Amino acid sequence: MNTASQTASAATETTLVRHLPLVGRVMIAAIFILSGLSKLAAPAATIAYIASAGLPLPAAALAGAVVVEVIGGLVLISGYRVRTVAAVLAVFSLLTAAFFHNHLADQNQFIHFFKNVAMAGGLLQIVAFGKNRD
Repeated sequence: MNTASQTASAATETTLVRHLPLVGRVMIAAIFILSGLSKLAAPAATIAYIASAGLPLPAAALAGAVVVEVIGGLVLISGYRVRTVAAVLAVFSLLTAAFFHNHLADQNQFIHFFKNVAMAGGLLQIVAFGKNRD
């Protein structure tokens, strides 16, 4: 490789790496935004589901979940206070796993439980490293 192509390759890699944190935040935020919007589309069903888990104040829990998921997801994408927002979403993911996906003998719930744990792990990477890789 000559010097010019090495320089071009390094510039392309630098540009890609600079954009990867945003791409990652968009990808992880998407599930929260979509989940929050689906709760808004079917509030009665969501309230019933929350009540079936035995949580108090299911209507308030619905409102809180929608705020955390939709607003949290949008703020995560925006890059504003990403460490704090990612920490809130990570805790939310773990609480959701514990309260709603805790029947681990059911394969579907097992998968959802560990999906939430994995999402929390990805969010903790954002907590650790912030919105940029540097």
